[in-house]
Amino acid sequence: MCRAAQDDKRGLVNVKEKGPGVWYIYGILIFLALWQVISSWVQLPIIPPPGKVMENLIAIFMSQIAIHGFYSLWRIIAGVFLAVVVGIPLGLCMGYFPGWDRLLSPIVYLTYPIPKIALLPVMMLLFGLGELSKILMIFLIVVFQVIIAVRDGVKGIPKETYYPLYSLGAGFLDVFREILIPGSMPKFLTSLRVAMATAVSVLFFTETFGTKYGMGFFIMDAWMRVNYLEMYSGIVVLSNIGLILFGAIDYLERKKCSWQYK
Repeated sequence: MCRAAQDDKRGLVNVKEKGPGVWYIYGILIFLALWQVISSWVQLPIIPPPGKVMENLIAIFMSQIAIHGFYSLWRIIAGVFLAVVVGIPLGLCMGYFPGWDRLLSPIVYLTYPIPKIALLPVMMLLFGLGELSKILMIFLIVVFQVIIAVRDGVKGIPKETYYPLYSLGAGFLDVFREILIPGSMPKFLTSLRVAMATAVSVLFFTETFGTKYGMGFFIMDAWMRVNYLEMYSGIVVLSNIGLILFGAIDYLERKKCSWQYK
């Protein structure tokens, strides 16, 4: 009985270790099957079957879509990078130093509920129609979630956790490296994962203005030309960009926060 229980436990661990990739494939297969069923049932050009869309995607990817996908991916990565560079230090300071929290929390709470997409005209007026305004829109969406998540993660660390380092004479940098970063990492990655979907959606909207490159422009251009195969091909690529980024964050969480999966 004990050996059987140990084998079951090992099997469960193996499933957990191999789980994410398997579930991604499983979800994609279900989605494609539903898409095929809806396409066969509707029988309209506006919902082509997935097979034709994939065939068209392969045919035009390198010649037409790749450059648009590159621009979209670059804008997302740049916006998220800026949000992380700004949001993590502010969140750590707000969580660790009560004075910082009292000073900055009112500002964060007043500005966070503002719908960021409504600021797009302001961003374009201030920073033009180029890359900067699009990157800043993604930055504004992600940075507040990063700040709040990191701050709450630090505040959730028990005070007793700090005592061993204090007794050894550790400074702030030691506490920062050994306690604050690991303690706030799970909530930070969760907030980043949640914010990523919103960032991709807003990116699509921003890329319909003042640019000739980006998946938003490509999808809307195909829609205007009533080329539904290209439109769906663009949607598939944009969705895969979001899926890849989501999976990358999931992988990073499993590596950096491995204690949560034991």
